[in-house]
Amino acid sequence: MNTKSPEILFLCVHNAGRSQMAAAFARSLGEGRVVVNSAGSDPTSTLNPAVIEAMREVGLDISSESPKRLTDQMGLDADVIVTMGCGDACPVYFATRYEDWELEDPSGKDLETVRRIRNEIEGRVVMLLADLTNRSK
Repeated sequence: MNTKSPEILFLCVHNAGRSQMAAAFARSLGEGRVVVNSAGSDPTSTLNPAVIEAMREVGLDISSESPKRLTDQMGLDADVIVTMGCGDACPVYFATRYEDWELEDPSGKDLETVRRIRNEIEGRVVMLLADLTNRSK
């Protein structure tokens, strides 16, 4: 029986918005049942301030997070890789499961738009976690 918690890698180009929101939701909602990482193929220096605010509104403080550069080890360790708007900028790793979530980029968007993106991400994370935790039982 496999007792290892599934490892999820949320991956986008800048690691300043979508992947950070997804990782925060997965950590919170996953309640220790999953290992969560997020990274970018070309990370920026800081998180998107509108993303920080939108997440704060739902009780998740990501202000201490910072964009991280994708490493090969992150890709190789992941059981599930979720890409968001990477296109050819994100390398392909042979994970157990690979998903591409087509989500609007919150960069430069107003808070109302970022909230909509946040809510869509939360719904997708809920479905992903339900699927992963049902499989691991």
